[in-house]
Amino acid sequence: MSTSTSLFALSGEQLSQAFAARSLSPVEVAQACFERMQAWEPSINAMYLIQREQALAAARASEARWLKGAPLDPLDGMPITLKENLYTKGDPAPIGTKASDLSPKGADSPVPARAREAGMVILGKTTMPDFGMLSSGMSSFHGITRNPWRLDRNTSGSSSGTAAAVAAGYGPMHVGTDIGGSVRLPATHCGIFALKPSLGRVPIDPPYMGRIAGPMTRTVKDAALLMSVITRPDARDFMNLPYQPQDYAGRLGQFDVKGKRIGLMLDVSAGAPIGLKTDPQIVAAVQAAARALEAQGAIIIPTGGFMTPEMMENMGRFFEARSCNDIAAMDEATRAKVLPFILEWATWRAPRFTGPEVMHAFSQVMAMREAAVRHVAQFDFLLSPTSPVLPFDAGIAGPGNNPRDAFPHIHYTVAYNMSEQPASSTNWCAAGPGPDEGLPIGVQIVGQRFDDLGVLQMSHVLEQIRPAQRAWPEPATR
Repeated sequence: MSTSTSLFALSGEQLSQAFAARSLSPVEVAQACFERMQAWEPSINAMYLIQREQALAAARASEARWLKGAPLDPLDGMPITLKENLYTKGDPAPIGTKASDLSPKGADSPVPARAREAGMVILGKTTMPDFGMLSSGMSSFHGITRNPWRLDRNTSGSSSGTAAAVAAGYGPMHVGTDIGGSVRLPATHCGIFALKPSLGRVPIDPPYMGRIAGPMTRTVKDAALLMSVITRPDARDFMNLPYQPQDYAGRLGQFDVKGKRIGLMLDVSAGAPIGLKTDPQIVAAVQAAARALEAQGAIIIPTGGFMTPEMMENMGRFFEARSCNDIAAMDEATRAKVLPFILEWATWRAPRFTGPEVMHAFSQVMAMREAAVRHVAQFDFLLSPTSPVLPFDAGIAGPGNNPRDAFPHIHYTVAYNMSEQPASSTNWCAAGPGPDEGLPIGVQIVGQRFDDLGVLQMSHVLEQIRPAQRAWPEPATR
């Protein structure tokens, strides 16, 4: 058996092949991942729970299966981290907030259940902001999660710890959740790949409108390998799509971009400005990705946007009303534990909403859904920025840090949660000279409803033709 602290950096495919050849043990790999966590955690705070003893026991069991030639799955023994709101049996799930009940959960939710059935080794749980309702690494419970590329910069969120864990090299496979951009926004800010699957493709419990679980990895292929496990069905998700066994990884190369009609959307707004103006370096990166695809034979079609200020305003109102309702059920002492930014965001106007106003807000969310599906239907895929901004300060809750304008940076991502369409973020390049030099810039690919494989395939193409990438960040030496 080989021993090397660089084992944490091997891909899922490399590890599976090494386990099968008995040249590596799942125990050695898990230990290397824990060493990596030990080196990085004091700086980035990506982990909520590090489950060393449980993970090493699972790794030893996997090692025995591989030695017998009887693995449970090609991913048997593969290390994985999970966002803390993906409930695991026996573990509290604070949902990022001090206001949560910390009673241990009684059962695994679908993603960890599928991972354990495949023999995967759960290393631990990653951090998130309060209730998952921030696109930031700030949490009243976990503190601040920082970006491995620059510790003074934000990971974005709400899958903040997951993205930081990927960039820092805590093994090859990780799962986050997304209800408005929460795997894709951290992906672009941390320079990784993330897929927001079609709603219901990956079972989740509890399910909710727009809420998905999706892979967050260093490569598209690792995400595709992971999809073959986490898409397996679970009756607890009443929004679960009919299960279709799929060799996502094996089919990545069975795709020709030539002739594909790709919409190039550099501004999501339909006329009136929405949210933040997109950083020129991000626009330039998306344009460069479009040119590279065109050189491969794709047909690039510039297109306007479809989002209106009324849609974005009422999306905010709907989720404010939802969160206000949750907070209203808390006693005063519990309410005081909520991150002040979230508390103000959820209560500064929502208590005064009338029933008709909330229903109008919901109708505009549905209008957003309809507009997204119709717009993307004109093309095979849509290419756009993932975020309008580069990674912002680590110690704030969002660009502008204004709880009364909390989501000015999610307008490229949120519509596809509501429309249930698959969408990904793939790192393209790093920002050029200036205060943001070296920070990651990702581009988003959106597909038709249920075409998760197509989005993975298109993302794989982008990964193959993108500029040379920077070396992954390393922890500071002491």
